[in-house]
Amino acid sequence: MKHTYLIICLFAGLTFSCDRFLDTLPDNRTEVDTDEKITNLLVSGYDEHPGIVLTEMMSDNIDSRGSLGNAYNRLQDEQFAWADMLETGNDSPKAIWDGCYGAIAVANHALQAIEEQGNPARLAPQRGEALLIRAYHHFRLVNIFGLHYSKANGETDPGVPYATEPETTVAPHYERESVAEVYRKIEQDLLEGLPLIDDNLYSMPKYHFNRSAAHAFAARFYLYYGKYEQVIEHANEVLGSNPVNVLRRVIDFVPLAGDYSLVSNAYILPKEEANLLLIPVYCYAGSIFRNTSSGKKYMYSQYLSSSEVTRSNGPWGVYSSSMFYHRTGTYSSYGGYACVPKFPALFQYTNRVTSTGYTRTVQVAFTTDETLLCRAEAFIMLQRYDEAVVDLALWMSNHTSSPEVLTRALINNFYSDPNPDPDDPDNPHYYTWEVPTIKKRLNPETPIVSAEQENFLQCLLHFRRIETVFEGLRWYDVKRFGIVIYRRELNANNVATLLDSLPVNDPRRAVQLPDPVIKAGMTPNPRNK
Repeated sequence: MKHTYLIICLFAGLTFSCDRFLDTLPDNRTEVDTDEKITNLLVSGYDEHPGIVLTEMMSDNIDSRGSLGNAYNRLQDEQFAWADMLETGNDSPKAIWDGCYGAIAVANHALQAIEEQGNPARLAPQRGEALLIRAYHHFRLVNIFGLHYSKANGETDPGVPYATEPETTVAPHYERESVAEVYRKIEQDLLEGLPLIDDNLYSMPKYHFNRSAAHAFAARFYLYYGKYEQVIEHANEVLGSNPVNVLRRVIDFVPLAGDYSLVSNAYILPKEEANLLLIPVYCYAGSIFRNTSSGKKYMYSQYLSSSEVTRSNGPWGVYSSSMFYHRTGTYSSYGGYACVPKFPALFQYTNRVTSTGYTRTVQVAFTTDETLLCRAEAFIMLQRYDEAVVDLALWMSNHTSSPEVLTRALINNFYSDPNPDPDDPDNPHYYTWEVPTIKKRLNPETPIVSAEQENFLQCLLHFRRIETVFEGLRWYDVKRFGIVIYRRELNANNVATLLDSLPVNDPRRAVQLPDPVIKAGMTPNPRNK
């Protein structure tokens, strides 16, 4: 039987009925019946709606400046407020849901086409890529629309449907699977697909799940899954015996400092060894996370940057403007904001006469530097502190000009708690929304076993927050470690007003399903009344 791929009916039934697409004439369809067509089909298997802005706006990397700035759109208002989002657009839950299931549908059609050809060995690399695409997009979906994986509650916490078959009927019915079941199926696809990946398949490997990107995904997946030996195993495949050879040469940004476009363009270069998977995306990260007025009602403020993240003091010493090689630009407008150049603002014109089109940028989905910190965290959770400090020291020396050499003693000294009672509300070493500090109370499912382990975790999370700022990954660390975060509005003098807070067990930590999906009959995420 010939395999027919309906190009635009990729996620039927998960969002809406597609009767009108089933009436598409055959000459508007592509029959995926050759090796080349299968390979080309997988090019469209990477969702172009990455959720960067969604999860970054929901994290503790953002403050409100109230009337000092304007929101980019109403969706940004909803994201900052942890609301059930009804607005649409490229950074909306609906766009992410549709985009991920669209990518999954591409993978499933490719897998079916390979199966119909008898699953030959020559198509093993394409099969591997399709399985990685399917696993990765379900991983994104379950971590956005579900709570963090929990050994205690994972079997009952609602996840997302795991789609493994191409669509053949109009509006099929789907049930949500548990978070734990989704994780099991991700692991199954990952373990089956990863050995099949062959970099020789690609003319531009950085835009596909090449072997390093696949192992980096596996390292992050197992980190979230709490399987730390596997994190180390896969991170080792990415980093090799001498990680410094594959980490980003951050010092190369120094001569470009002060030019946002030059630095952000350098950050996404395919030839950069540290960049493992690049995805061109429809997203306004390149507009609001840069030195422009766009969306500055909600911002990464200078106040927040200085007290908690990229301009904070650390084991590297007292912060100075030249301390970090990837420098944080600071601007006095709109109450004072900061930005780290990562996302060039690209524009795809649909009509040059009317200057209309789409805001685009490039997402660096996996890097060696983030993978290094995944491995460091795994070492910490396994109480292998001497090995963890090697990775953390390498990150610090690669990113800063500090003369300090990171040691186990330095970590314990800088991140230690002078007041041993973590429940003491007057403890000055822990963060409060009125007096912010680097160190936030951690409430992970797996108990922290010692003061030293907490010190190392605080260091790791500090480094990860700096490494991943603007990339949306901080939101998942907030969920994984049960960090309580607050919504503050800062006036012109950086005096904060408390707007809201997100407790450890708040159901808003799982983004609400898109409204059309709920109206189609899928059970929504619970909400407190």
